[in-house]
Amino acid sequence: MASADLLLHPVRLRVVQALLGDRTLTTGDLHAELPDVPVATLYRHVGVLAEGGLLEVVGERRVRGSTERTYRLVTAAASVGPEEAAGMTPEQHRRAFGTFVAALLADFDRWVDAGAAVPGGLDAARDGVGYRMTGLWLDDDEFAALVADLRQVLGDRLANGPDGERRRRLLGTVFLPG
Repeated sequence: MASADLLLHPVRLRVVQALLGDRTLTTGDLHAELPDVPVATLYRHVGVLAEGGLLEVVGERRVRGSTERTYRLVTAAASVGPEEAAGMTPEQHRRAFGTFVAALLADFDRWVDAGAAVPGGLDAARDGVGYRMTGLWLDDDEFAALVADLRQVLGDRLANGPDGERRRRLLGTVFLPG
C-alpha cells in the first residue's frame, strides 16, 4: 500500500502525528493520547501502519500474559514523496489535503478544549499557538532557496528530544501558488 493510502485515514494520520518528534509509544500510550478512538480500532490501525512499514517495533515486553509493543515512526516512510505525489490524481490530492486539514482542525480543537478546561483558559501566546497566511513574491529559484532555508532551520531542531522543559510542538506547512 502506498504511503498516501496509509496516511489518508483520519485515525492512522492521528497515530502518525502522535509519534512525531521521534517519540516511542505503546498502544496503551497511544490510546491515552487518542482516548476517543476505540481500543480495537486503534490496534487495527497501528497494525496496518506497522505492516506498511510506517511504524517499527522498538521494544516488546510481557504484560499480563500478552506482549506490549513499543512503536516508533519511520519518518522517511511516513510522508508522500515527490514521485508518489506526481502520480496522484487531482481527486487523490483533494482527499490528501482534506485529510491534512481535518487533522489540523482536530488538533486545534483539542488545544481549545484543553484550554477551556483549565483556570485561565486559552492563552495562545503562552502556548505558542499561531496561525497566519502570508503572500510572498518569489521566482522558482527564490522559492527553492526559501524551502532549503526552512529545511535547515527545522533540521537543526529535529534532533531535540524531551528534556523536562521542552514541549512537543506541531508545525504544519502548506505552500500554494497564489
